[in-house]
Amino acid sequence: MLIDLHPEPADMARLVVEGMGRSPKQLPAWLLYDAEGSRLFDAICEQPEYGLTRTETALLEARADAMAAGLGPGVVVEFGAGSARKVSPLLSALGPAAYVALDISADHLAPACRALQARHPDLPVLGICCDYSHLDHLPDHPMLKGQRRLGFYPGSSLGNFDPPGALALLRQFRRLLGPDSRLLIGIDQPKAVERLEAAYNDRAGWSEAFAHNLLTRLNRDLDGDFSAADFRYRAWWDVAQSRIAMALVSQRDQEVRMAGRHWPFRAGEPLITEYSYKYGPAAFLELAAAAGWRGADRWSDPAGDLSLHLLVQADSDDQRSGP
Repeated sequence: MLIDLHPEPADMARLVVEGMGRSPKQLPAWLLYDAEGSRLFDAICEQPEYGLTRTETALLEARADAMAAGLGPGVVVEFGAGSARKVSPLLSALGPAAYVALDISADHLAPACRALQARHPDLPVLGICCDYSHLDHLPDHPMLKGQRRLGFYPGSSLGNFDPPGALALLRQFRRLLGPDSRLLIGIDQPKAVERLEAAYNDRAGWSEAFAHNLLTRLNRDLDGDFSAADFRYRAWWDVAQSRIAMALVSQRDQEVRMAGRHWPFRAGEPLITEYSYKYGPAAFLELAAAAGWRGADRWSDPAGDLSLHLLVQADSDDQRSGP
């Protein structure tokens, strides 16, 4: 079953206009994930330079029993589920009452839920197409009633939000999940600059195609006239902000039309497609604490590239603490 709460075109236009008014210009990262963008992102995750997906998947497979024990009974709510491939080891270990997948792309979410249902035939599965960062509440659905909610947010997607936005999102998760909830969240950690920049500049060109697909979507959905040939993809590590910045850089002075307005670009001016902030364990737990969460446990790969943090609400009676 799929519930479609995708933002209306007018809302999309409003967010784009707000983003184009920033300095530098920056659009919401979820705009990257239409059906084609989701397909391209899945291809990025398979590239040899992009180790996050393989490392996180291996960690979930190795430690699923311990994570399930920490989460306890309830219904799993996955934010930004995408292809929903990572959650299977957790579902097998946990045996939850139901699984609810939230994602911005209905075209990607529907087949992902069908595939997951085939792998777990006895598990009730619900898909919700939405921008979860601006969702007032989860739908009033029988799968979500009377059950403790267990949030799952893998892929280090929190890094797509700047620190104030990440703080707001963690608070949003508290509201959506409700009292006595748990949150298992994946966080990519700082590492060698060469590895970070290679991960977002794969040799096969999937990252570039992913960024350029954003222009295709803007042209299609918001009557834009971007020319992909006039924008070059670039990704770089910003050490001062502890983030990867990804942008489409204008190759000449030009003016583009979109959402009924005209927008000037200077040669060399970036249009930020997304950021990816990286947090060490202590920095992340400080951010989580400011949002009302407390660290209960943490699992990391041997190289220390990423962590999966188990969070409980700060006012919870659960007194466990992680390493």
